[in-house]
Amino acid sequence: MSPDSSITYTAAASFDAARQLDARLHGHSFTAHARTSTPPDSFRGGSASALRERLENVVAPLDLGLLNDTISDPDDEATARWLRTQLADLDPNAVSICSTRRSGVVLDTRGNALTWRRYRIEAAHQLPHVPPGHKCGRMHGHGFDIVLHASVGEDLDSAWRPLQALLHHACLNDIAGLDNPTSEVLSRWIWQRLRPELESHAWVSVYENATTGCHFDGESFQIWKEQNFESAIRLSDAPGDDPRSKLHGHSYLVRLHLKGPIDEVMGWAMDYGDVKTIFAPLHWQLDHHSLADLAGVDGDNSVEALLYWIRDQLSRDIDILNRIDLYETPGCGAILCDPGDTGHLVLGTDIRL
Repeated sequence: MSPDSSITYTAAASFDAARQLDARLHGHSFTAHARTSTPPDSFRGGSASALRERLENVVAPLDLGLLNDTISDPDDEATARWLRTQLADLDPNAVSICSTRRSGVVLDTRGNALTWRRYRIEAAHQLPHVPPGHKCGRMHGHGFDIVLHASVGEDLDSAWRPLQALLHHACLNDIAGLDNPTSEVLSRWIWQRLRPELESHAWVSVYENATTGCHFDGESFQIWKEQNFESAIRLSDAPGDDPRSKLHGHSYLVRLHLKGPIDEVMGWAMDYGDVKTIFAPLHWQLDHHSLADLAGVDGDNSVEALLYWIRDQLSRDIDILNRIDLYETPGCGAILCDPGDTGHLVLGTDIRL
């Protein structure tokens, strides 16, 4: 990662509301997400929480109400645009509204809207080119989550239906073009077949399982590997009357993103197992420890300090590392990424949120 990489903050807040679209009154459990480089004023280590509190306050008037009383024609896009207006002073990089676990709308920095939908396939595969003894060389299977992004108005369900019929309850190796069905190869294969059907297909995400996956946007691959660690912290910059100035703890989620070309023989940008192995010494230092004792952070347990520490430890071993997400609580944390590369706007599509 570049030494000039910078931090953005992200938060999520949920609310339950009814809405009327096309004369039908119904309801959802919504989740709002926001990401910004300029969070509400706070102390170092408190910015993500401050953003979450702001977001919770913004959506509170919508909770247990009728969205039509506040937002005209409150589909997901209109609700996301309303949210972006309420947060305009924070100059959000992205906002999103998820009306269900499998669908939502994301607005990027320029206000462009993308709709996304999640699909599930249960399939078998094996990777034929891995070294002898590699577990992925054995025939096995996954419940893959496939997330498609396109401009609002595209009929993703119709475009996906033929692929669902082909991929679900199948052995991927038996399908033409998928003789080496890594996440990267599968994401590109799906992209190539959907592109003629969708005028504005933005990207496809393949979640091989809860901790690994790949995005492909027609040009570049971005894979990720995530892991949890349980740590105690004390935020030294918190005001004395703030409970976070005392010893407390989090169940952290760290997600490492790697962006680069794939090896056309192996079919991957990097083996997920190798990423886990490289991260293992860091995980040992973080998991079930007090981060006040972590060498190299000088007692600074903030999410900002931890992100830079992880970057500095990994950059020499993973040259295609381009982004690190670190969540203190579900949906609430910070992202460190290279300048000009904000990563894919996967707000709300993460299966852990």
